[in-house]
Amino acid sequence: MLAAIGCSLWPAAAQDSPNYQVFVSNEKSGDVTVIDGSNFKVVATIPVGKRPRGIHSSPDGKTVFVALSGTPIEAPPQLDAAGNPIFQKGKGKDDDDDDNADADKSADGIGVVDVAQKKLTRKLSVGSDPEEFALSKAGTELYISNEDVKTASVINLATGKVEHIIPVGQEPEGVGTSPDGKSFYVTCEAGGDIYVVDATTYKAIAHFTVAVRPRSVDFLPSAGVGFIPSESVGQLNVIDLAQHTVVKTISLPQGSRPMRVRVAPNGQKVYVSTGRAGTVSVLDSHSYELLDNIKVGTRPWGIAISPDGRYLYAANGPSNDVSVVDLRTDREIARVKAGQSPWGIAIVPNAR
Repeated sequence: MLAAIGCSLWPAAAQDSPNYQVFVSNEKSGDVTVIDGSNFKVVATIPVGKRPRGIHSSPDGKTVFVALSGTPIEAPPQLDAAGNPIFQKGKGKDDDDDDNADADKSADGIGVVDVAQKKLTRKLSVGSDPEEFALSKAGTELYISNEDVKTASVINLATGKVEHIIPVGQEPEGVGTSPDGKSFYVTCEAGGDIYVVDATTYKAIAHFTVAVRPRSVDFLPSAGVGFIPSESVGQLNVIDLAQHTVVKTISLPQGSRPMRVRVAPNGQKVYVSTGRAGTVSVLDSHSYELLDNIKVGTRPWGIAISPDGRYLYAANGPSNDVSVVDLRTDREIARVKAGQSPWGIAIVPNAR
């Protein structure tokens, strides 16, 4: 029934949707699926390398960057009664995981995909096990989380060189550039540590904690407010960007394991993928009221919103597909097959 609904709406979408493509990183199949935003059809599959996860577009839409890693996929650690991870002996909070004998460090890097050619053109060396990253406001640098060595690295895209390495906490994952571009945030899964790094001095200027396994970060466009989910406890943290503090903690619907948070382009709503709960929660970005809980595919992880705010795309890892949600009705209207274990999503405007 869903497929029929999706197909019936495609012609309407083609008539008035913006001109963009959806790039999806597939962690297990080592490729990127490209979906046409006008009709929700797959137009290309691009081999990129091992374990692609974080994926983002350059400001001009000509290039897509994707984080690649040769570190094998591991199950998340067990949690104690307080929600803190229980590390294996020899793999504690002060131990590096970079000695994994099965890790292929030659596979680590940031893949560079030419959007017009739909082709991987090069791979940048950015340190060990890159998972997520963000672009600087000018689009000249990448801020990268190096998951297994407890650092964030900064690469100059003009030279292709790592110019700064910043120590952070255990298992850094989410990275986000503040709206004014003056700092970037790094979220660390294991201890719930959040680091705020000055984008000029490349020094950590603030450090605070949230409940464990904070997966991502996003910001209101101009209100000095950020949002960070805590997966293990099903919460969304509201952050004061001036004070670098948690000002409110929101409990999401029961069973939520929040992963990716995205603020709508107009700043009015916040969307959170809930992982194993199989939904995307919708909140008012100012009152923080839960407005809706949209059923999507199996274990949605990465989500992205079209530039006009009309559609949301959710990467459903175990079912190897992408949900398309019409945000005018908060209903899923189509599923699009992707590669194996889709992880991240980037929206890329078509060249004019």
